[in-house]
Amino acid sequence: MKRIVVVAAVLAFSAAAVVAQQDQVKRTQGMMKDNGKNAGALSAMVKGEKPYDQSTVNAALAQFEDTAKNLPTLFPDSMKGLKLEGDYDPSPKIWEDKAGFESQIKSFAKVVADAKGKIKNLDTLKAELPVIGKQCSGCHETYRIKKG
Repeated sequence: MKRIVVVAAVLAFSAAAVVAQQDQVKRTQGMMKDNGKNAGALSAMVKGEKPYDQSTVNAALAQFEDTAKNLPTLFPDSMKGLKLEGDYDPSPKIWEDKAGFESQIKSFAKVVADAKGKIKNLDTLKAELPVIGKQCSGCHETYRIKKG
């Protein structure tokens, strides 16, 4: 009887861990997709496809700021080696080069904080968006793997 209880407890714990890991993956992917949507909205303004809108800029920067704050927790050790749905997987370098990854996060946070204080019109958005984009792509080039 004790064995059945122990086995059931282990199975329940294992199932809970898998669900928690799937939730973490969805949270991470959702945040990255939100970054892409916000970057696209800002880019559309820069290209003249949409009118400049300060509330859209503020919302995008707030979301980028939230990402910077949460990035250190978005890639726990339990995600290492996982193959995810979608076009990209996290690179093992996230865990192999923790100091480099954390440095990228700090740089991203600083760039976003600086931009938040500077972007007040289309001209300042045009000046700051490439700086943010460069920081994003620098991290993606090192810490993200494009699938086939």
